Amino acid sequence: MHVCHVTRRYPPSDGDVARYVHALACRQAAAGHRVTVVTADGGPGRAVFEVADGVSVRRFDGLGLHDGPSFVPGLGPALEGLADLVHVHDYHGLPFVQAALAADVPVVATPQYRGPSVTHLGRLAERAYRPFGGRALARAAAVVAVSHWERRRLVAEFDVDATVVPTGVDARFVATRRADALDRDRPYLLSVGPLVAGSGVDHAVRALTSLPEYDLLVAGTGPERAALRDLARSRGLAHRVTFLGDGCSLPGLYAGASATLALSGVDPAGRTVGQSLATGTPAVVRAARGLRDWVDREDCVDVTVPTPRAVAAAVERAVALDCDVPSRPVSTWDDCAAGVTVVYERVVGRVEHP
Repeated sequence: MHVCHVTRRYPPSDGDVARYVHALACRQAAAGHRVTVVTADGGPGRAVFEVADGVSVRRFDGLGLHDGPSFVPGLGPALEGLADLVHVHDYHGLPFVQAALAADVPVVATPQYRGPSVTHLGRLAERAYRPFGGRALARAAAVVAVSHWERRRLVAEFDVDATVVPTGVDARFVATRRADALDRDRPYLLSVGPLVAGSGVDHAVRALTSLPEYDLLVAGTGPERAALRDLARSRGLAHRVTFLGDGCSLPGLYAGASATLALSGVDPAGRTVGQSLATGTPAVVRAARGLRDWVDREDCVDVTVPTPRAVAAAVERAVALDCDVPSRPVSTWDDCAAGVTVVYERVVGRVEHP
């Protein structure tokens, strides 16, 4: 079977969707399928075509902002007769719409829908985009949601049902335990993810004033980094907050943390929570959007309104938990790929290896 994934970004570009597509594509190729990825993150220094990990990757120059829609001229013709199935990713990018409406074979969609923007300008853009995004979802033969929250939102906002297949955790997180933990002089809390509006890292910084025994390590980058640095400085916490950027070794960071703080208001899946629990570290989880799927676990402590006092109290509860082993199994990327294959089978019949 020949599967074509269409996405805005693909490694070495970073991001949750890029990692998701890479995990699926590599496992599908390893299973013997022919796999092509068409991505909109081409540009200087990037090969137009390459084969990596058994996956054929074709990069187009997307038109638009780095984190914007990234319209891809010529995408429709490039898909003609290319594959047996087209899998489109990321509702929030124009390639999702372009590919879903242009494909001449069955389409599977994984929107990773984040819900309404937390900014006024973002909500205005979404209002204009919604008719096109809705048409793309309606065109799909099957839709995959990465959380139960996302599935409910797709039904409520687009009248489109979906199969829930949680995102996975890499085996290296499962294999990492306290013996491989990062060693620091002071205990620390960890926040991982893009530094964007609604990321919740600001709540973590504010909570430090009530948690004098802990530092905060922040792994990730994004447009809000400078504002978060200023917030830490204004509260006299700059010496206790370290911004690590991207590219750090996450398994050891998770394993060494006293707790992971997942306080985002825009996360559709909670991938970082699964990574933390897999390494034996408890998580403080905001009961919002996709993070809601994690709040009923014994190794998580939930926060409904992330005030500094509420977050600090949740941290104290979390660090007292015995979490060396996850309270329930955490989905791996192999589990995720198997779940997506079941969806493919429903769409095009039994998916046989070549």
